[in-house]
Amino acid sequence: MRSTLLFAALALALGTAEAAETQRYVVLTPEATIGHLHATVEGDTVSVDYDVKDNGRGPTMKETLRLSDAGLPVDWSISGATTFGSKVDERFSLVDGKATWKDAVGAGESNAAAGALYVGQSGTPWALGVYARALMADADGRIATLPGGELRLEKGDTLEVGSGDAKQTVRRVTLSGLDLDPTHLLVEADGDLFAVLATRGLLIREGFEADAERLRQLTVELGEQRFIAMQAEVAHRYEHPVRIRNVRVFDPKTGTRSEPVSVVVYRNRISGIQPLDATGTGPEVIVEGEGGTLVPGMYEMHGHIGQNRTVLNLAAGITSVRDMGNDNDVLDRLIQSIESGKLAGPRITRAGFIEGRSPFNSNNGYLVSSQAQALEAVRWYAARGFPQIKLYNSMNPAWSAAAAAEAHRLGLRVSGHIPAFTNADAMIEAGYDELTHINQVMLGWVLTPEEDTRTLLRLTALKRLDALDMQSPRVRKTMDAIVAKKVAVEPTLAIHENLLLNQDGQVPSGQAEWIANLPIGAQRNAKRAWSDMSAPGDREAYAGAYRKILEGVREMHQRGVFLIPGTDLGGGLAFHRELQLFEQVGFTPAEALRRATIDMAEYLGEDQQLGSIERGKLADFLLVPGDPTASLSELKNARMVMKDGVVYFPSELYPRFGIQPFSTAPTVKVPQATTPPVSAAPPR
Repeated sequence: MRSTLLFAALALALGTAEAAETQRYVVLTPEATIGHLHATVEGDTVSVDYDVKDNGRGPTMKETLRLSDAGLPVDWSISGATTFGSKVDERFSLVDGKATWKDAVGAGESNAAAGALYVGQSGTPWALGVYARALMADADGRIATLPGGELRLEKGDTLEVGSGDAKQTVRRVTLSGLDLDPTHLLVEADGDLFAVLATRGLLIREGFEADAERLRQLTVELGEQRFIAMQAEVAHRYEHPVRIRNVRVFDPKTGTRSEPVSVVVYRNRISGIQPLDATGTGPEVIVEGEGGTLVPGMYEMHGHIGQNRTVLNLAAGITSVRDMGNDNDVLDRLIQSIESGKLAGPRITRAGFIEGRSPFNSNNGYLVSSQAQALEAVRWYAARGFPQIKLYNSMNPAWSAAAAAEAHRLGLRVSGHIPAFTNADAMIEAGYDELTHINQVMLGWVLTPEEDTRTLLRLTALKRLDALDMQSPRVRKTMDAIVAKKVAVEPTLAIHENLLLNQDGQVPSGQAEWIANLPIGAQRNAKRAWSDMSAPGDREAYAGAYRKILEGVREMHQRGVFLIPGTDLGGGLAFHRELQLFEQVGFTPAEALRRATIDMAEYLGEDQQLGSIERGKLADFLLVPGDPTASLSELKNARMVMKDGVVYFPSELYPRFGIQPFSTAPTVKVPQATTPPVSAAPPR
C-alpha cells in the first residue's frame, strides 16, 4: 500500500498537486464497531475526523496538521470534546525554530524547538502514526518532545494481515516514554499507520476487521510478555520463614496499632506475631521494619482491571480487587495468570456484568435483549462462581426484579447502576442489595421520568444538585428506603471529585500529594477538566453539586448505611484518595482503614483468610514507615507489600511505569539458600 505522506512530500518537492486521499479506520470492541477515524491527506496537510461512542459517551475530535519535510508537525489544531464532554481547543505552531502551543494546561513556548516533536494532549490515534514515523527515521529511536520529556520507539516483529489482494506485511512498533504504559502500533511497509492495538477500542484499517480478534490476542500476549518479565524481576520469593522485625500491627477491628512486634510469614501464611526478642530456629529472612506499621492488604471494590493496573494496585497496598465489569474471557485469562504466579496482581473477585442491548449500551460482560436472556445471564454467572451480578444502564428496568430474584435464589448479591427511565427507589424495591455510584442514587431526585441516563446526561445533570433541597420528600423517601432495607452504597467519591471539580490548568485536589511523581504525560493529562464547564455558572453549579454529594453520603454514614470504598479509576493511588474522602464524610483514618480491610473481607465472605494480620491467615499486607491512623497520606509511602507471601517493593515497581518512588525498600537480610526455592504458587 503506498505511503500517503511519502507521495505528498514528493509532490511538494516536485511542485505538483497531490489529489486528496483518505485513510479510513474503524474502532472496534469484540461486540461492535464503536467509532471511526478518517484522515484526509492533501499535500502537506492532514485533516482528521475521529468519533467514538461506547456506553453513551466517547471523544469527538477534529484535527488539522501541517507536516514538515521530516514528517514533524509544524502547525496543528485540535478541537472537539473529550469522553466526558469537556471542550478541546488545542493549537501548536512552529515558525523559525520557535514553538508555541496552547492546550488545556495553558500556553507555552520554546525557542529551541528545532527537531523536537510536539505531542498533542488531545491528539487522535492518527497522531501516534506521526510519532512512530518520525521515530523510525531517527537513528536511535528517541526524540525530545514538547512540552517536555522524550518519546522512544522499539521495533518488533512483522506479521501478515488481510487476505487476497489486500494481504500485506506490517510491523509492530512500541511507543513509550510519556505515560504510564507503552502503546503498541502496527505500521505498514511504507510507514503508514495500520492499527493501534487494544483489547477494547482497537483501531484498525477499514476492510481488515477480520484480523481484529487476532490482534486483540496479540495485545494480550504483548502485555503478558511485559508483565511476566516484570514479575521475574520484582517478585521476591523466599524459601525460609520471613521475619519482619520491629513493626506495629494495625488491628482493623480495634482501630489501634500494637506495640512493636515481629511478624513471621512462612510461604503464603502468617505463622506468628511474636515478641521483639523472639528468635527463630534455623535460617530466616530478616526484614527490618524500623518501627513502621503493618496494615492488612486493602480491597479496591470498584475495578475494571486489566494487565496494566495489576502491578500498580499492588504497589499501593491493594491486594484484592472487586472487578465490576469486564470482558469475561480476558478477565479469566488474567486471573489464571495471576493465580499461577506468572503475573503480579491482586486477588480478583468478579461481578457478573449484565447490560441491555440499546444504541447506548456498554459493550461488556453479558448483553441481553429480553427478561429471559437476563435470567440466562444470571444463571451463567452463578454456574461460574461469580458472587454477585451488576445490572447496567440499558437494562430494561422491568426485568430487574426477576433478575434480582433469580440471583438471590442462586445465592448471588445484586448490585448495579440505576437503569435509564427509573430511579433508586424502584431498584431498591426490585431487590438491589447494593447501589453503585452516588450519582446513580441522587439523579433520581433531579430528573424527570422521560430523561435518558444512557447518555452523558447521567453526569451532566449532576449540576442540578446544586439547587436541590436535601430535605425534600423525594430525597427523604430514598434515604429512608436505603436505611430500612439495609442497602449498601458504593459512592465512588474520587471519580465524582474529578468529574465535578477538575479544572483546566490546575492540579486536581485529589492528586496534589503525588502528581509530581508521575511521568510528564500523565501530569499533563491530569491538569484538565473532565466536564464541559464553558457555560456561565456551570463551574459553580458543579462545585455545588459535589458539596451536595458529600452532604448526602455524610448523612448515609451517620444513619448507618454501609459504604463501600471503590474508585472506578483503576485503583492504585486513587484508592488512597477514596479513603481520604471517606474521612470527609465522617470516618476517622482508622475507620477508613477498617472499611478497606476487614469490613470488605467480611462483606465478600473472606474474613477467615484475609482482612487482618493474624496467625494462620494469608500473608497479604503492606509496610508503611509512619502511622496511617494519624494520616492516610502514609499509605502512598508503602515500603513493602506482601501478597500471598510474595514480597514486592514499591520502589522497584513504580519506576517501571515512569513514576518516581515515594519511599525506599527496607533492609532485607537473606541467608544463603540451602535448598531449592519453593514453587511460585505454593499450595493453599
